Amino acid sequence: MLNEKTAVGLSKLLTKLLRHTPEEFGIDLEQKDGSCKLDELLRVLHKQAKWAHITTEDIQQVVSQSDKQRFEIVGDRIRARYGHSQVKVAYLASVPPARLYHGTNSKALSSILQDGIHPMKRQYVHLSVGLQFATLAGSRRGELRIVSVDTVQAANLGVTFYYAGNEVWLADQVPAECCSLYSNDGGKEL
Repeated sequence: MLNEKTAVGLSKLLTKLLRHTPEEFGIDLEQKDGSCKLDELLRVLHKQAKWAHITTEDIQQVVSQSDKQRFEIVGDRIRARYGHSQVKVAYLASVPPARLYHGTNSKALSSILQDGIHPMKRQYVHLSVGLQFATLAGSRRGELRIVSVDTVQAANLGVTFYYAGNEVWLADQVPAECCSLYSNDGGKEL
């Protein structure tokens, strides 16, 4: 079993390998779902002295303990669930809950409320069912703000939603008229 520091390091490396720069390491991700064989991933890891001892069980530990459930193992394949920089993973269109949340910061809030939510450097807008993931995502860059998204209105305006797993929903963009600042307990802002 990996200690916490090693598990965090391996998780960051898996993010780089499976989401951002697989080609740098010679990993060929499957176009339709962004996955690769676990054996291929292990071969790449074992080429680096620091990770030569990593086993399939270690990778499974990191996958199961990821707070955002960033990775998924199906059979003998592993993939990042979302956030790919190189491969635009295709997801099945689905009907989301009536309300989803997007974590952001105070600097981006006025732009979102005026222009909507756009993927920026990502391939999709990331939304969540609950406040936990939105809070994790939004608190990385400044003062946290949560945007509430009316998915019924968005769908009526032509937005397609995709379920990425573990409470994460994706969309190509969300119009401003479907976005509002989330407040808790009687209108008090977060």
